[in-house]
Amino acid sequence: MTNTVDAKPAATIENRAPNVARQFLDRVEQTPARPAYRYPDGDGWTSVTWTQTGDRVREVAAGLVALGVEAGQRVAIASGTRYEWIVADLAIMCAGAATTTVYPSTRSSDVAFVLADSESRIVFAEDDTQVAKLVEVRSEIPTVSAVVAFEGTGDGDWVLSLDDVAARGRELLSSSPSVIDDRIAAIEPESLATLIYTSGTTGQPKGVRLRHSSWTYEGAAVASEPGLLSIDDLQYLWLPLAHSFGKVLLSTQLAVGFETAVDGRIDKIIENLAIVKPTFMGAAPRIFEKAYNRITMMTADEGGAKKKIFDWAFRVGLDVKAREAASRSIPPLLKLQYGLANKLVFSKIQERFGGRVRFFISGAAALNGEIARWFDAAGILILEGYGLTETAAGSSVNRPTRNKFGTIGIPFEGTEFRIAKDGELLVKGPGVMEGYHRLDEATREMLDSDGWLHTGDIAEMDSDGFTKITDRKKDLFKTSGGKYIAPSQIESQFKALCPYVGQVLIHGNQRNFVVALVTLDPEAITGWASSQSGLGNASYEEIAASEQARSMIDGYVTELNSKLNRWETVKKFVILDHDLTVESGEMTPSLKVKRKVVEDNHRSQLDKMYA
Repeated sequence: MTNTVDAKPAATIENRAPNVARQFLDRVEQTPARPAYRYPDGDGWTSVTWTQTGDRVREVAAGLVALGVEAGQRVAIASGTRYEWIVADLAIMCAGAATTTVYPSTRSSDVAFVLADSESRIVFAEDDTQVAKLVEVRSEIPTVSAVVAFEGTGDGDWVLSLDDVAARGRELLSSSPSVIDDRIAAIEPESLATLIYTSGTTGQPKGVRLRHSSWTYEGAAVASEPGLLSIDDLQYLWLPLAHSFGKVLLSTQLAVGFETAVDGRIDKIIENLAIVKPTFMGAAPRIFEKAYNRITMMTADEGGAKKKIFDWAFRVGLDVKAREAASRSIPPLLKLQYGLANKLVFSKIQERFGGRVRFFISGAAALNGEIARWFDAAGILILEGYGLTETAAGSSVNRPTRNKFGTIGIPFEGTEFRIAKDGELLVKGPGVMEGYHRLDEATREMLDSDGWLHTGDIAEMDSDGFTKITDRKKDLFKTSGGKYIAPSQIESQFKALCPYVGQVLIHGNQRNFVVALVTLDPEAITGWASSQSGLGNASYEEIAASEQARSMIDGYVTELNSKLNRWETVKKFVILDHDLTVESGEMTPSLKVKRKVVEDNHRSQLDKMYA
């Protein structure tokens, strides 16, 4: 039996712009003088209006046309998140071309594959590092006729500067003022807008073909949600724009019109939040896990009265929020206590995030429900959403007035969810991809003849239409005793319990018991080690190999096991001598663990635990 949640498209979704370029120009015309973006500039921030952005985008778009880019051709961007990325993407749209996204952390060989597979004609490159990669593989990317560097002057031959391209655009516009408007008018809703290559947790990346209609739908769907976002909101954007989660937030901005502060440096998030004071931000769960761990750990280290007040405040906050969720009254004394808890504890936590956050949006992986409740108790709402690259990111989200922790909310208007007989979540709607680039068989495996996308996620749906993801279909494994294990659920619980853990990978497929590979959070573990005899100045590797660290992790594993079924309990574990990182190739740029890569890299350690 299947469950279905159907939704009728709202008028704003039906009457949306025919393409992203038109959506952008409509925004410029509707709110020309309002601030559009701000970005770091030296010690401060520079702000630009929609008109200023529109002028720059037109110049760069015309520059691409002057360089020979034809409608429908691909133009790549190899860069971290920054204002110039957005300008380049919008310029590509306005030139009638399609954007190929490349993560800046991508290895040269994979860069060559993506650019060759997409047949990209021009590449926007962030800096000398990215240019060097392209020069290294130039012979493997014959379709690339020029590289445009965001930073640097270029060599005047193959490598040009962004200003060079804009100058060529101004020259073309002076003789052919309608060239960009003509390109935009010719873009159909079903035209290719973006090629996003999957980050490759398994196998070779696949290019996901996303139409203009998918992105305009995503923006319109969010804009049509009452009370979700308004033109007066301020977004802080750090997410990789090469990832669909970051990209969908750009489409949302065009539809709604709010300002966005852009800075892709992960190490600057907390610092910038205090300066920018945004009203909302999208993030991967790992960001919230690290913030939770840091705050609780600092409080535990302080101890004494501060720790007692902190713990009391959260008992009060969790009680109040549980009563609100159940529509139960809050006694006057409890209400008074909550006000005091807010003054003494919660307001200080809120200030760490700028003090104006209405909500965060969590996506790209499952968020632990207990961590979400903890933040909610502190007056910081995290709305969990869901989507894949293959659905242009946004398929569902919790709403401020309709939120269930531990779920991904309900679908956007116009999108349908269905739970198949084997528990797999199926998605259908305007956001769903056209298919994989030049991979017909892979497309048929993912997208059936009725238009349902097979997500690979195992899910449950309640009577109110809220969906809960329980695991990845391919990640579920069976022990040699015949018991099924959902590893991500166990991993999420452990990361919520232990403030010193970086990542944990549960393993046990066709084995007779479950084991774990554990990494330590480099920042958190340094503070812990300073209080341990003989570990004050120890390196990460020395801490990971120490008996103190093993004993500490063992305590948390014992606590975890007390919450699990007997066949799920972790019998053995190994602390790795390094944390998993994007640079090591063991995590995707969207901060998901590459399970197969990690298991292959540490096969001998896994096998040893079963010896």
